Amino acid sequence: MDEQWPVIEAVTEYETGWYRGGYDLVEQPDDTIKRYYWASLPAAVVIVAIDGDDVLFVEQYRPTVRQHHLELPAGIVEDGEDYVEAGRRELQEETGFEADSLSLIQTYHVATGVLRHERGIVVASELTPGVSDRDQNEFLTVTRVPRAEAIDIARTEPANDASISGLLLAAADGYL
Repeated sequence: MDEQWPVIEAVTEYETGWYRGGYDLVEQPDDTIKRYYWASLPAAVVIVAIDGDDVLFVEQYRPTVRQHHLELPAGIVEDGEDYVEAGRRELQEETGFEADSLSLIQTYHVATGVLRHERGIVVASELTPGVSDRDQNEFLTVTRVPRAEAIDIARTEPANDASISGLLLAAADGYL
């Protein structure tokens, strides 16, 4: 906490099985008081799964935005897991592939103006096909995208931040 921004009160206004929401009553450096609203979500992992010359994407309907999205596999980091363990589990659950090599390339905070949410990007390679074990509410189609086209595909509407940032970070680190 920053001493120039003391939190006078922290209020959780609602909780769901997915996230909590509320506000912090904060004293600003000019001595004024303001409510800063937030939503708190568990940490998530995004997997850049490279299989030869392809990157694995999943297509799924996103009810929140009412659109089908072609995106990288991703999911929540469960209690006791680190990002690599969560990436291994989510990749297998969503695509059926198991990875012999996984590396965490970046963690970062998402939408810091409103969210308390950290995301990790994991690159998975040396993949072996297997059987998926999807959650009851996951209706996914696995799609292979050529590595050279992955960023352009992710930028095609409807685009999403997790896929774009994951691929850009993987490209910057020489994976694509």
